[in-house]
Amino acid sequence: MSTATPSLTSHLTSLSSVRPYSAATEHAFLTRAGNGTLSKDALALYLSQDRLYVAHGSVTFLGQLLAKIPFSSSRSFSSPKEKFLQRIVRIIDYALQNVIREVNFFNNVAEKFALDINAWNERKSTRDYLAELARVGACGTMEDGVIFLWAMERVYMDAWKYVGSLATANQESEPPSSTRKVVKFLVNNWTNADFAGFVSDLDHVVNYLEIKPGTDAWTRAEEIWSRVVELEEAFWPDVEHEEEELALLRVVSDLPASESSES
Repeated sequence: MSTATPSLTSHLTSLSSVRPYSAATEHAFLTRAGNGTLSKDALALYLSQDRLYVAHGSVTFLGQLLAKIPFSSSRSFSSPKEKFLQRIVRIIDYALQNVIREVNFFNNVAEKFALDINAWNERKSTRDYLAELARVGACGTMEDGVIFLWAMERVYMDAWKYVGSLATANQESEPPSSTRKVVKFLVNNWTNADFAGFVSDLDHVVNYLEIKPGTDAWTRAEEIWSRVVELEEAFWPDVEHEEEELALLRVVSDLPASESSES
């Protein structure tokens, strides 16, 4: 009896990549975020890097992905192919709107919780991620771009679900400046029903691409997934060597450093 071929997304998430999936979704930064021991400086550094990534890399990538959609006047607007491509357009539209929303979200969170997200230089891992985003956007196929987008969002959602699973029950009794309060905002942002629905839509679209095992596109999908896991792991700040990293990345300023141990 033959067994059914697993969906592409199921196959990719089951791979033993260069780095294990948990390295990206259960990183020490995320563990400390969840258990309330993350410093405010480390959290501000992370937000500064994510704002860079979203504001500087995502818009160009999504624009390039949109330009690669193979519309054709030879197809009926009611054809399955046309409807599928329009579905991709809607996903990209949602992602572009989310870019604007998230940049404002980062700024609002920073202001609400007194986090200086302008005090940090760009990390090498952020440059590496932006470079890969630019490479896939410029050189990859539409299918490559959709898979890359799905992989990024899937890893991110699972990472913040992990953080949420570690959250303690006494958050409401903690002072407003607590990093637990900030983390709660971040968990809600990347695990809410809207974002989960977006990731689910991407999951369905990736599988509808009907990429077959053994093809070059299948191999590229495996490489994209493995690279995203690797890049996501590196993207989280290095809390194991926090003082050294924070000292290296802090923008030279006359302003006093914020406390690096408040939780």
